[in-house]
Amino acid sequence: MKNRLKVLRAERDWSQADLAARLDVSRQSVNAIETGKYDPSLPLAFKIARLFDAPIETIFSDA
Repeated sequence: MKNRLKVLRAERDWSQADLAARLDVSRQSVNAIETGKYDPSLPLAFKIARLFDAPIETIFSDA
């Protein structure tokens, strides 16, 4: 699954560790999601969408 997580994080000048702390996950989890090695659970995807105040569909895509 492709995602815009790295772009959204960079726009806010957050490190992976900053984002991980806000989501209550490890920095390694953030890295794995950003690189497409791991797809977040639905609850985590909703949490990410709320954090960035954006619809899930604008952050994640299956294309």
